[in-house]
Amino acid sequence: MKTTLIERILNHLKTQGEISSKEAIDAYGVTRLAAIIFELKCKGHNIIAERRTVTNRYGDDCQVAFYKLIGD
Repeated sequence: MKTTLIERILNHLKTQGEISSKEAIDAYGVTRLAAIIFELKCKGHNIIAERRTVTNRYGDDCQVAFYKLIGD
């Protein structure tokens, strides 16, 4: 059976602890991580978003969400 993107993101959360949108794009080609997180939450997974300030390629500070799986 083929692994879905939702299953891949869930596995990443279980094994790596967290994921950001950039990591999802780079590792899995996922451009709508928030939609997958929403689906996982609807399936009963407890996921939180932790916002962090990072510096972008232009040297500007910006907020990025890192999603974490809690108690799964």
